[in-house]
Amino acid sequence: MFEEVKKKLICWTKEENIKENEPMKEHTSFRVGGPARLFLSIHSCEELSKIISYLSQENIPYFILGNGTNILVSDEGFQGVILYLGKEFSYIKQEGNMITAGAAALLSQVARKAMEESLTGLEFAAGIPGTVGGGTMMNAGAYGGELSQVITQVTAMNQKGEIQVLEKEELDFGYRKSIFKKIPYIILQVTMSMKQGNQEEILQTMVDYQKARKEKQPLEYPSAGSTFKRPRNHYAGKLIMEAGLRGCEVGGAKVSEKHCGFVINTGEATAADIIQLMEKIQKTVKDTFGVDLEPEVIRL
Repeated sequence: MFEEVKKKLICWTKEENIKENEPMKEHTSFRVGGPARLFLSIHSCEELSKIISYLSQENIPYFILGNGTNILVSDEGFQGVILYLGKEFSYIKQEGNMITAGAAALLSQVARKAMEESLTGLEFAAGIPGTVGGGTMMNAGAYGGELSQVITQVTAMNQKGEIQVLEKEELDFGYRKSIFKKIPYIILQVTMSMKQGNQEEILQTMVDYQKARKEKQPLEYPSAGSTFKRPRNHYAGKLIMEAGLRGCEVGGAKVSEKHCGFVINTGEATAADIIQLMEKIQKTVKDTFGVDLEPEVIRL
């Protein structure tokens, strides 16, 4: 089947843009995951439009990959097409108090651009390792800030390959969610509105946040950041710690002793190890405190 799919894709993109059986552990921050049947780098909206329309019509599974920082791919891999937006989607443009960024731009780079232009509102994103597209889909946030506070407009593509512009009131932002969790649109570009601020103060805030991340989070190990969403009226890390799970291990997966909200790969973890540990955490916290922990990590 996928040989035919590959032949079809070559009609719209160069053959060197397509990889077969690409190890997903090379493209995710957890550093685990089996092969993607096809891994395709996209270099223009025109390419993407034709490819998405074809994959949708033929019911071929696909997934849009950003920086891979919130993804857990199974050891069996992904029997479909991974679409990776190339550097043509990583632009960052500034005009007045507005910044427009492509979906593949890193949030940390957008935050730095805002600082350089003395724009305040994105300081919290300086240490978030994901892309603008992935961050928008999940309404990424930290230190009391969220992308929904600055995003005014999103340009996206539907499954027919048509481009649509969605205004803020259409984006249905909430805690770690947006309209893009419900509809299969591909985020192409995001526009953000910020306020003028003092550049030195903005930079100092970013430095302080970075320092706090380094001190409190296990950045020295592969992980997907916070493994679980924050439950209402609780903190996931605190519940996990108080349930006696600090340092708990399954194979090469471990609850970080530095921050119990992180499941880390100590070096030789499999996706199965991580999933088993996540399920053990959920059961133990539920049995101990009656609280359901919802994964923040997307399983593929």
